[in-house]
Amino acid sequence: MLKAKIEEQIKEALKSGDSIRLSVLRFLLSAIKNEEIAKQKEADDEDVVAVVQRQIKQRKESIESYRKAGRKDLAQKEEAELTILNTFLPQQLSEDEVKKIVEEIRSELSETEKNNFGKVMSAVMGRVKGKADGNIVAKIVKESLSQD
Repeated sequence: MLKAKIEEQIKEALKSGDSIRLSVLRFLLSAIKNEEIAKQKEADDEDVVAVVQRQIKQRKESIESYRKAGRKDLAQKEEAELTILNTFLPQQLSEDEVKKIVEEIRSELSETEKNNFGKVMSAVMGRVKGKADGNIVAKIVKESLSQD
């Protein structure tokens, strides 16, 4: 289970004295526990991946803000944290694989639905959940819809 892997890596970070990794993992575990409290159930791997994705999204937004503000030091810190968080995501699909899935889904949908961005997007995200970044999927869906 992913949560157990995180707990184990916290112990390893403590032993090795890796303070950045330790703080990221502790913060992640805290976010997972908050998720468990909110849902009133033990987090499974799918829940953990969702929490990790939210943390990654926050880090990316922070990096962008820090760069705009000229704070390269803070942006680098966030990038280091982002690298650590990315290790807990499943293998991400390539853009070509996402394009293939988009085309499959558009061929499966009815004539009226296959040109509806929302319908295509929700079907694709249901299939690639946790394996592809939503921004990349949205870009590919838009490209696919604009080609028709």
